[in-house]
Amino acid sequence: MTTQNLPTPFYVVYEDRIRRNLDLITDVEHRAGVKIIMAFKANALWRTFGIFREYRRAFTASSLNELQLGREFLGTPAHTYCPAYTDATIDAYMAGSSHLTFNSVSQAERFLPRLKVYPHVSAGLRVNPKCSVIETDIYNPALPGSRFGMSADELGDTLPRGIEGLHFHSLCESSSFDLEKVLTAFEEQFGRFLPKLKWVNMGGGHLMTREGYDTDHLVGLLRDFRKRHPNLDVILEPGSAFTWRTGDLITSVVDTVEHDGVITAIIDASFACHMPDTLEMPYQPLITESTPEGIPHRLGGNSCLSGDFCGPWNFPRRLTEGDRLTLEDMNHYTTVKTTMFNGIQHPDIVLCDSRGECSYLRRYSYDDYKSRMS
Repeated sequence: MTTQNLPTPFYVVYEDRIRRNLDLITDVEHRAGVKIIMAFKANALWRTFGIFREYRRAFTASSLNELQLGREFLGTPAHTYCPAYTDATIDAYMAGSSHLTFNSVSQAERFLPRLKVYPHVSAGLRVNPKCSVIETDIYNPALPGSRFGMSADELGDTLPRGIEGLHFHSLCESSSFDLEKVLTAFEEQFGRFLPKLKWVNMGGGHLMTREGYDTDHLVGLLRDFRKRHPNLDVILEPGSAFTWRTGDLITSVVDTVEHDGVITAIIDASFACHMPDTLEMPYQPLITESTPEGIPHRLGGNSCLSGDFCGPWNFPRRLTEGDRLTLEDMNHYTTVKTTMFNGIQHPDIVLCDSRGECSYLRRYSYDDYKSRMS
């Protein structure tokens, strides 16, 4: 089966593109001597996890659902971080984790005694180097008043007894040079603790699979860090990098309206429901069929939210009903964030394997909407 005649809308994921990213990440991992694990917050399409298992990918979890999903379909213990554990959840987190990071000293002191029951768990503490390299506030964990992690001033000269690692996460789709700035701030502020620790988790946001990313600089940066701190295991947990440019959203134009000189092509998908980062980030995705010059169009989602639109893009002619459009790079932070607002039909999900054979991973129906609302 090919995708040409499949009814829209649908997400399509390409196995060869996933493998391309996995090969690059594995190469960086081996050259740098670090461990790079998957973050499900960017992509949790478990029906594709068989591909990831071939590369022996560990994962990071921030909820019990992510923890269970990874254990079930990857079969490895989790590196877990949650902003706050509770008496009702801590045992399940510890039972399924190899590493567990606390967000605050109070959480650490409250739950560290539980390690007597779970000696296989290595505990860590999230810290905040307060080095801001992210322009979009909603994705910036280093803003003043951030709820994430402890500052160097707050920690003083000691860590809670039983803490074996530090975790920082200050990047979002960032470069190795951004990491270099954060790493400098981290070592300046928390370097006094490092000789007595076992590991450092440098969080996510390392977009090493993006075209133009300097992987050699990243490898050198990580090697130098390991030389300075040979006692430490180094962990990275990117999300987008694993599934960057590995899938698209195929949609169709269902109507075209023009008001006040603005042409809007209404599609059978929704930015608000199916591509939320286009409104939150915000960013404008590439469309394969668009051109540098031509007739400008906005695209409007098929929901009743006034702001459910994006653009403009240029097209060589005025779009009409039935035109199919390919919105590129829609396999990260899409399916994990989709909603059923307005009861808009969720796009199906298709996988095209390395031979070019395509098949449905999931088809959605009214029953999905009905069961979610029950």
